[in-house]
Amino acid sequence: MSLPHKKQLIVLTLARLSEPLVQTSLQSYMFYQLKSFDESLPDSTIATQAGMMASSFTGAQFLTAMMWGRISDSERGGRKMVLLIGLFGTCLSCLGFGFSKTFWQALFFRTLGGALNGNIGVMRTMVSEIVQEKKYQSRAFLLFPMCFNIGVIIGPILGGLLADPAHSYPSLFGNVAFFKRFPYAPPNILSAVFLLSATLGIFFGLSETLESLRHKEDFGTKCGRKIAEIFRGGNSQDPTHAYTALSGDESFPEPDVEMTLVTPTTPRKKAVPRWKQKLPFRRMFTYNVVCTLIAHSLMATHLGTFNSLWFVFLSTPVAAKDFHRRLPFHFTGGLGMPPRDVGFAMAVLGFLGISMQLFIYPYINAKLGTVKSWRIFLYFFPIAYILVPFLAIVPSKTPPPAEKDGILVWTALCLVLFLQVTGRTFALPATTILVNNASPHPSILGTMHGVAQSLSSAGRTVGPALGGTMYGLGLRRGVVGGIFWGLSALALINCLASNWVKEGNGHELILEGDEEAEAEFQAEFRRSEG
Repeated sequence: MSLPHKKQLIVLTLARLSEPLVQTSLQSYMFYQLKSFDESLPDSTIATQAGMMASSFTGAQFLTAMMWGRISDSERGGRKMVLLIGLFGTCLSCLGFGFSKTFWQALFFRTLGGALNGNIGVMRTMVSEIVQEKKYQSRAFLLFPMCFNIGVIIGPILGGLLADPAHSYPSLFGNVAFFKRFPYAPPNILSAVFLLSATLGIFFGLSETLESLRHKEDFGTKCGRKIAEIFRGGNSQDPTHAYTALSGDESFPEPDVEMTLVTPTTPRKKAVPRWKQKLPFRRMFTYNVVCTLIAHSLMATHLGTFNSLWFVFLSTPVAAKDFHRRLPFHFTGGLGMPPRDVGFAMAVLGFLGISMQLFIYPYINAKLGTVKSWRIFLYFFPIAYILVPFLAIVPSKTPPPAEKDGILVWTALCLVLFLQVTGRTFALPATTILVNNASPHPSILGTMHGVAQSLSSAGRTVGPALGGTMYGLGLRRGVVGGIFWGLSALALINCLASNWVKEGNGHELILEGDEEAEAEFQAEFRRSEG
């Protein structure tokens, strides 16, 4: 059983892939780029700056995500326009970041990228509008976490290989003045190319999904159709989002059959919004919406904090040989890995995630259901966070201050990552589905995802900023695990909060005219089948 509307989902998925690829590429060398701005700064200060850098992007998203959600729900904007602005803005941000020479310049460009980027909420909205059949939604919403894991595999490796080429490959690039002046520009230029390609893909290939605009062919898709005609040497018909049922072997049709795009022979007509009234913003916050958003925000906070601390912990130099440990709490230092090894360690996380998403998640989710599997696998996070700092004391085959290495180190690292990735693999798509279905009315679905992204960004702003500061304090005081154990407590609160969340149906509140609109839609659907 395949997903409907594959072409639209492919365009959207490739656009989504570009963003985690860019973000994880940056994380593999951020510690070293920040260090290059002022090499006299101690590691604890660099850790604090890394937290500020992560928070600047998400903090700007927090301030603007709700606005982008409202614009995406408006006929004057729409989903596609918001995506184009977000992708192109992040492209410019990458270029500026790569050519930055001071911490404040880099911070400005990261903030700019976050302010212009409200994409993830809008993309999730579009998936729910492209794939409206509920039985396909768990698989459709799995696409974005899978993109994240693919990005985690490719991004850090590319970032680690391309960062500071004059120092990494002195025989090839040691005398190239450009690489000496801008050592971290190459990976950012490549990231900008990925983002620009995604922008063009959305412009030419993605159709609008907003109900009141979805049957209006915009300038980009019209250009894309004309280009396709040139290459095909013939006429190409206009794609729409109209549905037709696929024939099957069943004797009786299911009410929830697979859908595919049809190509009309009649001219386009002006679309009429399916829902005649829009739910007021103040009525959006039902009990289930509030509970779902709280749980979603808590998870975003501890996940965002872990993601920002993980690469800093991997890059932090190993503790000095003369440091006196007092286990189980008093120890310090990180793994001391260079960018290439940081990239590989982060890629392990991606390999584990995508393997589970392809082979384990569909079976478990079908067996347990969305809410139950979500609640169970949330408990993997507190266990993983407790264990992370103890990687710093795993015996290495090389003595300090050399980087941690050896079979014991990599086995322990993969075990900890397995726990964290398992929790994330099951929790992230489930949370997206729960947020989507918690929307009390379809007319505010974009706004709902915008609010969710704003709260998520708030958590991913406060968490990394506070986490970076606490991590730096832990390094100075000899208790590097303190912040990770605090994250474990927060993840446990998230587990408890999940007990109040219920899976909605996306239409909890019925407004005047909804039933008539639904009847008209069903009648039109039956006529299109005939």
